[in-house]
Amino acid sequence: MVWKKSDGTHINTGRSWVDDNKIRHPSNWAVWTDDQKKTAGLTWTDDVAPHDDRFYSGRKADGSLIEKSLADIDATDVDGNKIKDADGNQVTRDGLKTMWVRQTKETTNSLLSKTDWEVTRKSEKGTSIASATTTYRDKVRTACNTIETKINDCSNMTEFKALFDAPVDSDGKVTGNPPMYDFPEES
Repeated sequence: MVWKKSDGTHINTGRSWVDDNKIRHPSNWAVWTDDQKKTAGLTWTDDVAPHDDRFYSGRKADGSLIEKSLADIDATDVDGNKIKDADGNQVTRDGLKTMWVRQTKETTNSLLSKTDWEVTRKSEKGTSIASATTTYRDKVRTACNTIETKINDCSNMTEFKALFDAPVDSDGKVTGNPPMYDFPEES
């Protein structure tokens, strides 16, 4: 929240400033009433609401949000020219779908790695794997496939953002995990 001059310049508290008529105002201007500040040509501006950087990269000059791309896009330089790698191949920037599918695979790997020792032991020594472990690992892989499908099925940002919303009952009580994080509990 700041006071601004008519040209959009922020006025810093504790510092003098010059108005559009070339009049220098004292550094204690902040003690003035709001009416006095407005008479001197200042306008109050509320802070811009923060944006969710999972979905948006910032704001345009008019304050509207800049959506991140769901799909992968060709990388370009500041002049809009496509960027090529050393072999002449087009460089791409990962879209949200690619990034979150990768994150889902990493989460799956992390969850499965906790019981990998049992699979290794089975392979090396023939020791059976506990059925609860096998069931859990199957549920993790199924959840991964389900989440990836939901991610890839999104055709717009509204659908994609919904993957991060936890389901709620009629009283607003959370009844489960958001679809993006709907992995099974460890047994």
